Amino acid sequence: MKKTLYRNLLKELLALGLIVQLSFLSISPYVTAKQTVQDKTDTLQELNLLRGEHFLYVNATKDVTSFHIRYAFPPDYNYQVPIMLEILNDSTADVLNYEIQKDSLEPNNVINFTLGSMQKGDMVFLHFFCWVLVINNNYSDLPEYAKIPKKCELPEETKYWLSSSDMVQTNSILLKIKAYEVKGFTTNLFVLAHKIAFYVKYHKLPFYSLQLALGTLKGQDALTTLFRNGDCPGRSHLSCALFRINNVPARVVMVTRSYPFWYQMHFMVEYYCPNYGWILSEVHNAETPYEPKNQIVMRICSLEDENTTGHDFIFSKMTGVEQWFWIDDNAVKPYYKDLKEGSKLNMFPEKALFTNTTTAFTTINVTETVFSFYQQYLGKNLSEENLNHFRSAVVDQKQAIESFKQSEDPYGYIDYMTLALNEYGEISE
Repeated sequence: MKKTLYRNLLKELLALGLIVQLSFLSISPYVTAKQTVQDKTDTLQELNLLRGEHFLYVNATKDVTSFHIRYAFPPDYNYQVPIMLEILNDSTADVLNYEIQKDSLEPNNVINFTLGSMQKGDMVFLHFFCWVLVINNNYSDLPEYAKIPKKCELPEETKYWLSSSDMVQTNSILLKIKAYEVKGFTTNLFVLAHKIAFYVKYHKLPFYSLQLALGTLKGQDALTTLFRNGDCPGRSHLSCALFRINNVPARVVMVTRSYPFWYQMHFMVEYYCPNYGWILSEVHNAETPYEPKNQIVMRICSLEDENTTGHDFIFSKMTGVEQWFWIDDNAVKPYYKDLKEGSKLNMFPEKALFTNTTTAFTTINVTETVFSFYQQYLGKNLSEENLNHFRSAVVDQKQAIESFKQSEDPYGYIDYMTLALNEYGEISE
C-alpha cells in the first residue's frame, strides 16, 4: 500500500513539475534542452523507443592481462534519453565490470568495460543493446527565416564550434572561397543549410561513387572532401567548414541510424540557430533538418576528436574518421571483416506511439531520473542488500521497455519506471 501511494504521489509530482516547466519555457524566447516545449499541451506528441545493437570483436596479438575498452554510449541530450545498457548472453568476452561514465565533453557518455586476460590469438566479442527513448521533433515550429548570425551575436558557449581543426580547416583559402560561393547572397540561415547539404552530397558525386566501388576512399578532412567528395565523415567535415566560415557554429555528430545493412558508424552534422538551438542535418543524403526519431545520437564530436581521428576499418586508405571506442592495450586489436562477420552495428526502431504533451514529458522526465540512478549505481561495489535493489530496478526497467513495445500508450511504461525508481530509492549510501 505504501509503495502504491508513493507511486501515485510521484506521478502527480512529475506531472505537476512538468506543467510548471512547460509554463516557464513557453514564455522564454530561447529553446534549451528539450526543444519541443513550444508544442501545445493539447496536441499529440510522438514518442519513439529505439534499440541500438552493437557487436565489437577484438583479438589479442600477444598475451594480455585485464584491459579496458571505452565505447561511446548515448547521452541524455536534446530529444533523446538513454534508458539502459543491455549486454547479451552470447557475448564471449570475460566482462569483469562495466560502468557508464561521463566523458570530458558534456553531455557525452562512454561505457567503460573492464575485460579479463586474453592469450595470444584469442578472439572475443561484446554484444550489447543501447536502449533510448526519443521525444520527436518534426521541426514544424521552425520559422521560415532566421538571419545568418554575426559572431558577436552568438552565445559564448557556441563559439567553440567556429574553430579550425585538422579535419575542419576553416583557415583554408580554398574552403573560404567555396563557403562564400555556396552562401551567395542569401541572409537566411535555413537557405544556407539547404545549400550546404545539397552541395556536399552532389559535388563530384560520380567520382565518389567510383571511389566507393573501387575501395579507394582516402582522407575525410574537409579540404580533401572538397576535391574528391567523401563518405559520411568527409561530408560532415566539409559541411562544418562551410558553416563555420559563414559564422554558423557546426559540429560532427556520431549516430546509429536504421539501415537494411550493418555498418561501422554514421556521421551527421548539427548547426546552431540563434533563439532555437542545435538542428540536426543528414548532410550525407542532403536532408535538413532531420527528425530525432530516425537515429540514436552516440557522441557529439569535440575539436579534440577532430584532431585525433583514426582510419576506417574496412577501407584501409580512408583516414580522418572520429573514433567511437578506445582500447587501452595496444596488443588488443578490433576485428572487422565485411560487416556481416566481425564488428558491426545498427539501429532498430522498436515502437512509436502518440500521447498528449504532458504525458510525453512525464515519460521523458521519469526516464531521465531513473537513468541517472542507474548510471550512478551501475558497476559499483554495492552491499548484498543494495545489489538486490539494483537488480530489481533493472528488471523493472526491462519490463518498462517491454510494456512500451506492446502498448499504445506509455502508462504501463511509467508504472514500471516508477517501480524502478522506488527500488533505487531503497539503496542506502
